[in-house]
Amino acid sequence: MSGRVEIDDKKLRELEGVFHNLEELGEMIKNFKSPYTSELLEIILAGGMALGASDIHLEPTGEASALRLRVDGLLHNVSNEIEKQKHLSLITRIKLLSNLKLNIHDRPQDGRFTIDLADRDIEIRTSLIPSEYGETAVLRLLDPRSLKVNLEDLGWRKDDLKIVMGEIEKPNGLILNTGPTGSGKTTTLYAFLRKITTPEVKIITIEDPIEYHLPGVSQTQVDSAVGYTFASGLRSILRQDPDIILVGEIRDKETSEIALNASLTGHLVFSTLHTNDAVGAIPRFMDLGAKPQVLGPALTLVIAQRLVRVLCPKCKVEKEIGEALKTKIEKFLEGLPERIDKKDCQNFKIYSPGGCDKCGGLGFKGRTSIFELFVINEKMEEAIYKNPTEIELKSLAKEQEMVTMQEDGILKVLKGITSVEEVERTTGKVEWLDK
Repeated sequence: MSGRVEIDDKKLRELEGVFHNLEELGEMIKNFKSPYTSELLEIILAGGMALGASDIHLEPTGEASALRLRVDGLLHNVSNEIEKQKHLSLITRIKLLSNLKLNIHDRPQDGRFTIDLADRDIEIRTSLIPSEYGETAVLRLLDPRSLKVNLEDLGWRKDDLKIVMGEIEKPNGLILNTGPTGSGKTTTLYAFLRKITTPEVKIITIEDPIEYHLPGVSQTQVDSAVGYTFASGLRSILRQDPDIILVGEIRDKETSEIALNASLTGHLVFSTLHTNDAVGAIPRFMDLGAKPQVLGPALTLVIAQRLVRVLCPKCKVEKEIGEALKTKIEKFLEGLPERIDKKDCQNFKIYSPGGCDKCGGLGFKGRTSIFELFVINEKMEEAIYKNPTEIELKSLAKEQEMVTMQEDGILKVLKGITSVEEVERTTGKVEWLDK
């Protein structure tokens, strides 16, 4: 059993009201004098929630310890002055709440605990590993309020959303979401399930771990200690008469074979792969032993995505656009597929981050997704049969009017949603801007 932390709503509101930026949280921790470690942990947790952190990092550095928060995908320093004894006490408190062994300091441990609030429960996933100066802890905050499970809220363009809706409403096929850890894949897959969940269909998932609980969905979790892996779990799920299956990740040949066969036998299957872009899913499947004659008919859509920070609407600063840059942007827009609605970009502007009280001085508030859709139509299926190179597939995908993540990102820049620097941070240099 994992532990529970009860934070009184009034107390939480008071704490959240204090923290408008990272510096204020750092000051409160620096001036903390109470002997009760539980109170210090409550302050750290409340600060993390108030500032919209996804992860809290406690890192011993020698005589002191550092506290960092991951906000909108980037780590920010809060304090480098947490005393060594306070750090040890915090680690002990976290272990107690997470039902971890107190006497183990030289091996990794994972657990979880819950914050009880009046209107919701917040799951905290804990990870501890030994380091040079002691145990490092990372707490992941899984707040149900932060999960955007409405498909329309994720940042799709209208043309991409139309394609996605057409694919997820099909009775069978394999839909893949690709990208690195923390790119929003799970949120997107959950949004798909939320959209298509009805009493008439049975949906089963196998995840590692279950991050959020979805009503109307049977969710299961990998447990390697008892042999419940993605492959064995998927095989068992197929005996449960499902209509729709979500497999957290395709990691090996066995799982890929079962997932592909499931999609060919009347099931709609969702899963993820770790590839740099959407087209890269094809050679990755081939590396896992997939046969082209199976992969082509089974796979219907591959989505690659990244998360970019959203400019704070209160303080974003308009940048001057010279004639040379304006010409480049107009040429970029002309080269995009006709299905894209370019009305919002006709009077384009480019902004950079400012910094104000609303965004805690960061210049950004929240994140949105940039997407890349690789549709497996008949022409693409025929190409897969011939075992093409990745370069050949990318060329054909562009012929089929695929819009890349970077292009989607630039469109969001021109709409004032994000900055050029954010797009380049997540997708690489935008070469044509510097030519």
